Amino acid sequence: MEEETTMLQIKDALVSLDVVERFFLCDLDKCLGECCIEGDAGAPITEEEMATLKRILPEVWDELLPKAQEVIKEKGVAYVDEEGDLVTQIVDGKNCVFSCYGANGMCYCAIEKKYREGKIDFYKPISCHLYPLRLTEYPQFTAVNFHRWKICKCAEVLGRKENVRVYQFLKEPLIRRFGEDWYAELVQACEMYLEEYGD
Repeated sequence: MEEETTMLQIKDALVSLDVVERFFLCDLDKCLGECCIEGDAGAPITEEEMATLKRILPEVWDELLPKAQEVIKEKGVAYVDEEGDLVTQIVDGKNCVFSCYGANGMCYCAIEKKYREGKIDFYKPISCHLYPLRLTEYPQFTAVNFHRWKICKCAEVLGRKENVRVYQFLKEPLIRRFGEDWYAELVQACEMYLEEYGD
C-alpha cells in the first residue's frame, strides 16, 4: 500500500499540503488590510530585519501615525513577545507601528509604500511578504505552514473563484526567501501532487 503524502519536502524545507491544496488571493477591497491591524503581537522579524528597520526609519517616519511615532521613540521598532519571538512594535495592542491608513480607510504598509516609490531598498519583513504562510526554523529543516485566520476568509473565497492556490499567490516572496530553484522544485511537486490527488 502506497504511503499517503502529508508534507512536501523541498530541499531543506517541509511544506504543508495546505500550501498546495488551498486557494488564496488577497481581497483588499473587502478586508482593507486588516492583517496589519488585528492580532496580539507585531510581525515576526529577524535581528537583521530589525537593524534594517532602524536604518530606513527616517525615510518612513512621516508616513507613520503620531501614536506609532511615540511608541517607537519610547520602545524602539521591535520587542520580544510572550512566545520569545522578535516582532515589530504595536500601537494600542493591535496596529503594527508601520501601518498607515488611506483616504478610503484601507490600511497599508508604510515600508512597502516607500519601497514602491523608490525611496528605500527594503520591501517589508519577509514574514509580512509571505503571509498567510508562517515559517518555523528547526536545526535540520524549515517548516512552511499555512495560517488560517477568519479575517482572510475573503481571500480564500477569491482565490477559489480565480483558481489561484497559495503557492501560486506567494511566488514572489517564496522566491525571495528560498530562491528560484527551490520555487521551481516546489511548483513541480505541487503540480505532480495535484495531478494525483487534486480536485
